Amino acid sequence: METKWLEDFVSLAETRSFSRSAQLRHVTQPAFSRRIQALEAWAGVDLVDRSSFPTRLTPAGETFHAQALEVLDALQATRNLMRSHQAAGQDMVEFAVPHTLAFTFFPHWLTQINSDLKLESGTLKTRLTALNVHDAVLRLTEGGCDLLIAYHHASQPLQLSAERYEMLSLGHETLAPYAKAGPDGAPLFSLPGRAGAPVPFLGYASGAYMARLVDVILKQAGQALHLDPIYETDMAEGLKAMALEGHGLAFLPHSSVRKELRARRLVPAAPDGELNVTMEVRIYRERPATVRHAKPAVQALWSFLGAQVQAR
Repeated sequence: METKWLEDFVSLAETRSFSRSAQLRHVTQPAFSRRIQALEAWAGVDLVDRSSFPTRLTPAGETFHAQALEVLDALQATRNLMRSHQAAGQDMVEFAVPHTLAFTFFPHWLTQINSDLKLESGTLKTRLTALNVHDAVLRLTEGGCDLLIAYHHASQPLQLSAERYEMLSLGHETLAPYAKAGPDGAPLFSLPGRAGAPVPFLGYASGAYMARLVDVILKQAGQALHLDPIYETDMAEGLKAMALEGHGLAFLPHSSVRKELRARRLVPAAPDGELNVTMEVRIYRERPATVRHAKPAVQALWSFLGAQVQAR
């Protein structure tokens, strides 16, 4: 038994839709269905009537739904009680940040914050947990962090309720193709490739947030790019390392290659202004009205960031 199965089931009971609940739970529909089936296997009885549309619960499912709500409420209450004992950590701001932003955006951003934000305690104390996008969002929704920083693009929005969570924009980021520079300063690989000589392509693993944004770029290209996928990983830093060794071309956030571009170790691999997408960098928090133990440092930071946004 996993508590996320209970949360999945409660979501399904509320939406009566496997596809909608999968979207809200940030998983694919097949994965969501497997988790519901795993819960039914654990319970030893069918909880969902799959013969009807929209989806409805069986009588056993209705009973289980009520019990699941009680169990989840009890667990959350216990967690909040434990957290209330951590008075010493009230000045520690906890962030959940996807890996790429944790390596590239966050360190520079925090330097600026510490130079501009005036706290009685001095430096802003932070704890960062680097995760994939799905798990970073879950960390926020499950109360495991104070703030979430993540990319946003209209084609791949994060499904966070505006009634419970609020958001501020921290800036923008461009995802574009880069490759190692040759002796003449030109990229070793560039787009578009040729049919007889496809470009070695260093890509994000299927399911990664950046992989979906690269798909958006490729679909909007309007021409065949002749890419030959030779390597995959979840992390932009891994792709950058491969590109620096000359293994192929990779789509990377500009902030991750800023130093390499200045040193001419990497160069743009497409005509200026083409084959890229602009993302927004956003910060999210649970609205103060629903937070049991609000941290003064979090409120001070949020007020500071809000004033910055208004001043732009």
